[in-house]
Amino acid sequence: MDFVNSFIKWFSDHPEMLMGLGISSIFIFLLSILGISWFVANIPDDYFLDSKRRPTKWREQKPILRLAVIFSKNMIGLLLIIGGLLMLVLPGQGLLTMVTGLLLINYPGKYRLERKLVSKPSIFRTLNWIRIKANKPPLKRNTTH
Repeated sequence: MDFVNSFIKWFSDHPEMLMGLGISSIFIFLLSILGISWFVANIPDDYFLDSKRRPTKWREQKPILRLAVIFSKNMIGLLLIIGGLLMLVLPGQGLLTMVTGLLLINYPGKYRLERKLVSKPSIFRTLNWIRIKANKPPLKRNTTH
């Protein structure tokens, strides 16, 4: 309990920090909403058809650029996860921001998790609703997962 009181006292002594965190959480929230729409619209419509992820053309054609993009994407994802954790106690959509971060970063089993999430009818409908709004064809998926 003493930690909580110290935490509250620190923020009352530094109101500019609380204001800055609040503004940044709103910014991250808006960025995550726009980012999710952009990422969903740019998923290839056949992305979920294969049981294993196919290698990208970048792997052979532009390895240095690919590494730079992967590094940047993972850094943005990590920042979103940290921001989402902060938003669990600050204003903003903490869980949505953390999920966006998890979808950006690379980790073992990510594709399996994505396929499992897309197998949920409500999630699949929502993703396709976003794609329709972006004038993209609906996602295709195998009926058995």
